[in-house]
Amino acid sequence: MAVSRRRTAPHPGPRTAAAAGAAALLAVTTVWTSGAASGAEAATTLTVAKDGSGQYSTVQAAVDAVPAGNTARVVVSIKPGTYRELVKIPSTKQNVTLQGSGSSRNDTVIVYDNASGTQKPDGSGTYGTGGSATVAAEANGFQARNLTISNDFDEGANQNMSGLQAVALRTAADKVFLDSVIVTGDQDTLLLDTASKATLGRVYMTDSYVVGNVDFIFGRATAVIDRSVITLKKRWDGSSAGYIAAPSTAADRKGFLITRSTVAGDVSASSFYLGRPWHAGGDASLDPMATFRGTTLSSAVKSAPWTDMSGFSWKDDRFAEYKNTGPGSGTAGSNRPQLTDSQAAGQETADWLAGWTPSAS
Repeated sequence: MAVSRRRTAPHPGPRTAAAAGAAALLAVTTVWTSGAASGAEAATTLTVAKDGSGQYSTVQAAVDAVPAGNTARVVVSIKPGTYRELVKIPSTKQNVTLQGSGSSRNDTVIVYDNASGTQKPDGSGTYGTGGSATVAAEANGFQARNLTISNDFDEGANQNMSGLQAVALRTAADKVFLDSVIVTGDQDTLLLDTASKATLGRVYMTDSYVVGNVDFIFGRATAVIDRSVITLKKRWDGSSAGYIAAPSTAADRKGFLITRSTVAGDVSASSFYLGRPWHAGGDASLDPMATFRGTTLSSAVKSAPWTDMSGFSWKDDRFAEYKNTGPGSGTAGSNRPQLTDSQAAGQETADWLAGWTPSAS
């Protein structure tokens, strides 16, 4: 029997004082400008509105209007509404911002329902996990703020399908800034990737919500999730079981840093792992990395919070915690490695960003 998918409605509300502190820390500007080699260039704003009151009625149409090779920032200002469409920002269109213009990040929603096993309309096969993304950002300097990006694929109604992974947002670029957004789905919600295994891809996410249940923050990017809420969600059948992070980090790079955040959700106690190592394609040379530090963990987190994946032991890779709090936190042990103060000094946000200061420009 088909089970209707519970559509999550996170209750983010207005920006918090903590978020304001993060903004101050990063010196986020309120003037939309972008520095170029010849000096500062004013940003261009393109408006999108479903009712025809903007320059474009779809988000993709506005992205298509951005010239290849642009240097100044282009802000795609999206009026409140639900935009059921696929959006792709190709690598040639750098410095694009998708920004909801409503009073809340709930007001503007970009949503679609492709899954890995969904057949393409042209009959050329299925989308695959990466291809299932509602929004795919492949250009450096991509930003998103004050909106929701969702994949509402109905797992319950498609249990006979092979490939239930359904990505909401995929980034495969450097200097990606996600600010005050909701990214929501079930399995494989947020794919933080790079253009290639040898290419650096830094992501900074703040004051945001990520919602999902299985490997729902995954990929090979060097990514910081700061002052955000990781919302654990029940499976399609109402059961509680899942994994938050599935990093696929190259051995010479940093993986995921979840810091000053909260892990919570309406799920059973001791039902979720913090993460597991994703050796994409069975690549043994990878060295997946995830650190949770200064984060409040609910009772949903298992006392042994890391686990193996596809024959690869998490103990052979880089998984650790530092000064987490809450009922799901724990003390150091063989199944729960904790950073020393000295080690933690080398795992700060600045170490991940490596000279890049995220800003709205």
